[in-house]
Amino acid sequence: MVPYMEPASRSQPVLAGLLTALVGFTSSFAVVLAGLRAVGASPAEAASGLLAVCATQALGMLWLARRHRIPLTLAWSTPGAALLASTGIVRGGWPAAVGAFLVVGALIIVTGLWSRLGGLIAAIPAPIAQAMLAGVVLELCLVPARGLAAHPWEVGPILLTWLALLRVARKWAVPGAFAATLVVIGIDAAGHGGPHGVLLPHLVWTTPALTWASLLGLALPLYVVTMAGQNVPGVAVMSSYGYQVPWRETMAVTGIGTVASALAGGHAINLAAITASLAASPDAHPDPRRRWIASWTTGWAGLVLALLSTALTTFVSAAPLDVVGAVAGLALLGTLASSLASALSAAEGREAAAITFVVAASGLNFLGIGAAFWALGAGLLVHAVLPRPSATPRAAADDDGIQEERTRDHDADPDAIPPQPAQQDGKLA
Repeated sequence: MVPYMEPASRSQPVLAGLLTALVGFTSSFAVVLAGLRAVGASPAEAASGLLAVCATQALGMLWLARRHRIPLTLAWSTPGAALLASTGIVRGGWPAAVGAFLVVGALIIVTGLWSRLGGLIAAIPAPIAQAMLAGVVLELCLVPARGLAAHPWEVGPILLTWLALLRVARKWAVPGAFAATLVVIGIDAAGHGGPHGVLLPHLVWTTPALTWASLLGLALPLYVVTMAGQNVPGVAVMSSYGYQVPWRETMAVTGIGTVASALAGGHAINLAAITASLAASPDAHPDPRRRWIASWTTGWAGLVLALLSTALTTFVSAAPLDVVGAVAGLALLGTLASSLASALSAAEGREAAAITFVVAASGLNFLGIGAAFWALGAGLLVHAVLPRPSATPRAAADDDGIQEERTRDHDADPDAIPPQPAQQDGKLA
């Protein structure tokens, strides 16, 4: 029997769900558009891809939240979108990128069904995976500084808004910067007759193609950063609040969603990591059994945002790239900081992580294959060559202390990447 709750308590998970959807969308909307455009999508194809990932992640959340009654939140792959932006157009163009998205979806499905593939991802040393992620987001993180030099009157108010909100309301800093961006674009558009383009949501279908460059340079790194940068941390966040993710079904849902959205230009969907705590924490509801309503609400709100995404894409496309890229770079600063901290925190193997970061950030393109692939290969090679010091009991105890400290730090800072948990099926622990 459910005890009587005050009206505010009843509406609390609904408000948390709306906040989760709004923060998740506004914090990385520009990153997704930048990534899709970078790999060859036209404005219409990028708008279609944004619509597709919005809709599939929302439908996946509605299914999983209702079925398992846990506050399980899905998101598009923000690190994956940053990877697209750093990779650029691969051999075969946009159809080859769409083919890579299909491969990523298939690999995610297989990961849920075949534990050995998940084990291979887990076998990649965490510092190397995080260094690769830091390297691919670095380029976008530099855009705000470059944009300020090129368009000071447009980018300046965005940075000031972000800085002010970072001081008084940290989680609203990037959404506030996004709102400031819309105001800046609106003022500029008003002086040029308003935005021009399609406003109603529509999908643009693309026939996929596959090349070795897209498979090695895009599909494989996109799969790795989606798993290491989103799915594994997403499981850890849920575990920290007492929930166990139904791993196989979640991988099946996100993999099928990725495949379904790929033909319309969507790159990947996955477990939410940063925004997951907004729906799973006690702030969503004091009763853990009622928090699933927050993610259920996030799913419905996501469908509404999907319907608005095309008009929003048309609106921001009227602005200079540096203006929109500024808010995308601000959105990824937390990812860059936490990835670098994780990559360089341990003295052992720091050289491998540093090599991985440098190669990923270099923009190297060799044999038509982008830098992320070569960064992963270089990092693993150096890791294999370096001697491995044997762990002493004292060192093992210190490592346990570090893991406990990181778990506590994650509760204080939702941008921090938590330790990797065991992957298992289940509901409420």
